[in-house]
Amino acid sequence: MSKFSPTLAARAIWQMRVRKRPFVLSHAVNSKCNMSCSFCEYWKKPGDEMSLDDIFRMLDDAHSFGIGAYNAWTVEPLLREDLPRILAYAKKLGMITSLITNGKLLKERINDLDDLDYLSVSVDGTKSYKEIRGIDFEIILDAIMAVRDKLKNHLLMNCVISGKNLDDIEELIQLAQDIDVKISFEPLYEFRGIKEDVWGNMGIRDMEKYRCKVDRIIEMKKAGYPIINSLTYLKMIKELKKGYNCHVNDLILDVTADGSIENCRIHREPLGNVEDGIVNVWKSSKVRQKELTENCEGCFFFGYVENSLMYDLNLEVIQHYEWM
Repeated sequence: MSKFSPTLAARAIWQMRVRKRPFVLSHAVNSKCNMSCSFCEYWKKPGDEMSLDDIFRMLDDAHSFGIGAYNAWTVEPLLREDLPRILAYAKKLGMITSLITNGKLLKERINDLDDLDYLSVSVDGTKSYKEIRGIDFEIILDAIMAVRDKLKNHLLMNCVISGKNLDDIEELIQLAQDIDVKISFEPLYEFRGIKEDVWGNMGIRDMEKYRCKVDRIIEMKKAGYPIINSLTYLKMIKELKKGYNCHVNDLILDVTADGSIENCRIHREPLGNVEDGIVNVWKSSKVRQKELTENCEGCFFFGYVENSLMYDLNLEVIQHYEWM
């Protein structure tokens, strides 16, 4: 983590290791987006969203369940007008709060982040950014600079490595160093619901060039640049071969915009709904959770992989992975 907290670590260990329950609530707080990236499946199927009162009830239930961290994400959380009230409520319950955003509305909503502990902004390139995301990179960089000093902890730029942005990797790392923010990397995941021609255009196909770029990330990590990924993870994604035991169900409770509880971002099978009670859904779906995890080919979402490696007490990851 960016700042080690013995109290927080003890709470997380008690919840995950002793009670055998996840510590993080990852909540898809809305179902709409203000971008329409070709490689993303979430914005294409907007649906129902929980009311504010329903979210408050979910947070109360999550707190009783032992959840200690609330992460608001997808499709674009800053589109939700009552987001500050949601963050404030989670904070009042004693939860660490985090937010993942595309950054387009950051400047407009800068005063709504008072109860936010950690912020992650998707920044997938510099020169390639407009082609990937559809807007000028300067808009996002300006927003990052505006909000950076308001946060309690370091802001994180997360870069999804694709076939489009390989030439921007070193520039992004240098930028993170220059403006004093953190940066993370993960390879593009090719979701099955996206048309094949999108992956032909966006996917990682030049493996030699890709591996060279990941080698450079590793070198810059060792040189002290603010890359939060562990060396174990970076070496794993260089070869794109799964080298970990997935513990997503031991770590994260995944809740969709309509309140469905799912296994993870890959297996989006509803296991139940928060209105049925988190502990009830958790207990009744244990067998199915295990089946989905055991039969999964694996992914490289760094939040899943790094934390799964930490769960298995990988010492290098514990030492070098910096984000919660």
